[in-house]
Amino acid sequence: MTQRVDLATVMDRLAIDELITGYAVAVDDADWAAYRALFTAGGRADYRSSGGIEGGAGDVADWLAQVLALFPVRQHYIVNRRVHIQDLGGYPGDRAEVRADYLNPMRTEAGDELVGGGRYEFALVRVADGWRLTSVVVQEKWRRVTGALAGGAQPG
Repeated sequence: MTQRVDLATVMDRLAIDELITGYAVAVDDADWAAYRALFTAGGRADYRSSGGIEGGAGDVADWLAQVLALFPVRQHYIVNRRVHIQDLGGYPGDRAEVRADYLNPMRTEAGDELVGGGRYEFALVRVADGWRLTSVVVQEKWRRVTGALAGGAQPG
C-alpha cells in the first residue's frame, strides 16, 4: 500500500469513529434529529434484544424518544471498537462494519436504575458527504435493574 492509501484508511477510521461517537451522544442527549441524520435514507435499527423494536431509523428514533424520556440521566460507553473497512485489493472501499461493546447506565427521576451491556453491530456506507449507518443491531447480553424497575415495570 502507498502512503496515500494508508492515509485514506486512517481518515476513514477517524470518520467512522466520529460517527459511532455521534450515535452515543445523540441518544444520550435526546437529539433525535441528529440520530436520524446518522443513517442513510433506508437505514434501520434493531433493539429487539433489549426489549425494543426494529424498524426504520425515523420510527426507532420516535420510539427511543418516548422510552428514554423515563430516564433523564443516561450515558452510553461504546468501547472495544473493531472496525472493518471493505478492502478493494489494497484500497479502502465504501462499506464498513463496526462491532463494539457497550455499557449503558440510566437513572429515572426517582433514582431507579437500569444498566445494560452488550454489543452493537453497525453497518456503514460511504455517501457523498461522508459515512452513514445503514443498520444498527443491539445485542444486549445483560441487564441490572433497581427500585420500581426491578418489579417488572421495565420499559421496552
